[in-house]
Amino acid sequence: MNSEITIHDEFIKLGQALKLAGIAQTGIEAKIMVTSGEVKVNGETETRRGRKLRDGDRVEAKGGAFTVRG
Repeated sequence: MNSEITIHDEFIKLGQALKLAGIAQTGIEAKIMVTSGEVKVNGETETRRGRKLRDGDRVEAKGGAFTVRG
């Protein structure tokens, strides 16, 4: 899955973005994925669920990926 999510604010938090992209079904699932090191942002492992994503950031998780557009 390679896709884009569109945001209408300056940023979106990583946990919210994972749910919006359909990679995580719940906030708890997103939290577990992030805190266990299963998520990469711009090629680097990210363990902060509250990481602010901005236009152009790329997220990879569970064999899928998406880019933030805003």
